[in-house]
Amino acid sequence: MPTKKPSPTVLAVIPARGGSKGVPAKNLAPVAGIPLVGRAVRACLGAVGVTDVVVSTDDHAIASAARSFGAEAVQRPAAIAGDTATSESAVLHALDAFEAGAGRTADVVLLVQCTSPFLTSDEVAAAVARIVDGEADTAFTAAPSHGFLWKETEDGATGVNHDKAHRPRRQDREAEYLETGAVYAMDASGFRTHGHRFFGRTALVVTDPARVLEIDDPHDLARAKALAPLLDEPATPAFADVDAVVLDFDGTQTDDRVHLDAEGREFVSAHRGDGLGIAALRRAGLPVLILSTEQNPVVAARARKLKIPVLHGIDRKDLALKEWCEAEGIDPARVLYAGNDVNDLPCFHLVGWPVAVGSAHDSVRAAARAVTATPGGFGAIREIAAWLLGPELNTPTPFPN
Repeated sequence: MPTKKPSPTVLAVIPARGGSKGVPAKNLAPVAGIPLVGRAVRACLGAVGVTDVVVSTDDHAIASAARSFGAEAVQRPAAIAGDTATSESAVLHALDAFEAGAGRTADVVLLVQCTSPFLTSDEVAAAVARIVDGEADTAFTAAPSHGFLWKETEDGATGVNHDKAHRPRRQDREAEYLETGAVYAMDASGFRTHGHRFFGRTALVVTDPARVLEIDDPHDLARAKALAPLLDEPATPAFADVDAVVLDFDGTQTDDRVHLDAEGREFVSAHRGDGLGIAALRRAGLPVLILSTEQNPVVAARARKLKIPVLHGIDRKDLALKEWCEAEGIDPARVLYAGNDVNDLPCFHLVGWPVAVGSAHDSVRAAARAVTATPGGFGAIREIAAWLLGPELNTPTPFPN
């Protein structure tokens, strides 16, 4: 009986320096609630063929974020962490560190850039397959282009990839390919020999041009945040992803309107479905907290009705949330926070599952990792509970009679 060939070791290396002149702390900047380094790690871990993921960094916060998303972190020496250091030097160092620590030799090594937020696991897997299948020695993601390129000369502008006297139709031009900078795959031994990412036979992994974006400055980051709701696959958390649920009140558990009587007393409307959802979350053993900036008796009254704790009249909701997590021994990366307006954004940046209700402000929707189909005050919390417990709010243990 023939011996089964062992699966190749495929190491994805994500260089992520702490310093960035264009965008301070760029690799930790959130897009749809996930830091750029986390998005890169997720793309690699979800790719068929990738066996190990390492983040090369000189920054403790980036290393911590990398580990929270499931990657290993390698401390990058200062000598190869400056502005002039090459990505290849970081990959070679991480490759050495991995092989020394794991006691295995990598067959394929990947260079994956945090600055490409819309890289997909399928693209990473396709790059790996080009090398593993023997199709090429190196492979990289590239987007097709039919654009007319020009350059300025002393004699005026001249065409780079075309004769300016002859302009064929787009459909009559052969596509050219723009290097996206997202992922490069290399035969590991060849990479060690040559010391750079292109050697031998090179293959393309063709990418949808609509997904191509490299983040180099704040404007790029703003575009990424705006595009994320359109380009990201819809994602909602499961019960195993969350250790606690924290809820804003006004606009999240209400429709954000206030009713006043002749005495100036305030009234709000809450949804019974939200109460049912919160009760189910409690029965499932998930801690639930209401966190509100409003110092209003109605908030406390609603919390008593739901039998959950409340922190209200809070100026810095993010600080209060952080302190609550520390007191409860809960990792913020495993907290679902639901909100609707800009004062919820600091909490969004703290937790692992920032969720916007369907009626939330556009900037909040853009920062969210998930968005409910239901508006605030009309059962949005019931919808979130269904994400975690199933469409019929199934819980790990039967409901009491």
